[in-house]
Amino acid sequence: MREFILGSSNAHKAQELDELLRDVATIKSAPEKVNVIEDADTFEGNAFKKAKAYHDFYKSPAVADDSGLVVEALPNILGVRSARFAPELEDYKDKNAKLLELMSEFKGEQRKAYFVCNLCFYISEKEVYFFEGRVNGTIGHEQRGNEGFGYDPIFIPDGCSDKYLAEIAEWKMKNSHRARACREALKFFQK
Repeated sequence: MREFILGSSNAHKAQELDELLRDVATIKSAPEKVNVIEDADTFEGNAFKKAKAYHDFYKSPAVADDSGLVVEALPNILGVRSARFAPELEDYKDKNAKLLELMSEFKGEQRKAYFVCNLCFYISEKEVYFFEGRVNGTIGHEQRGNEGFGYDPIFIPDGCSDKYLAEIAEWKMKNSHRARACREALKFFQK
């Protein structure tokens, strides 16, 4: 089984990816954060930058993801800049409130959104693999639930009976954008 260093200092993310990929790989937390400027125009570009930087620093295969929320009616606000939205606000509860305020006049189809995750497995300069996962849904009208993080308390996944992502942790573990990207990776690496 191959071992990968996670291109992030987020131990929770390492644990989640390790669980999701356990049939084909072991994911380890990086002992030290590597400073990577995430300035690519795409999720794939940022995932690549992080995976390559951690690979080069640790001289080991690395995996990194770049994820975010895309709100179709506000294409230039979130996306690859999701983590940098409203930089004056440190807490996601406040960021979510600001996004809900920006969308207060939007109705129906205008509230469509999706979470996207791009995974990059950087094994060597000649072996780099990308996998994407998405979850479609809508932006709710309030914040609900306390089992998620980031934008989970305002996102309602399609087919979840008006439950917010932060209210359905078990569903999220199996069906999130990250879980879907990992399923694509599993299919590939098991071949």
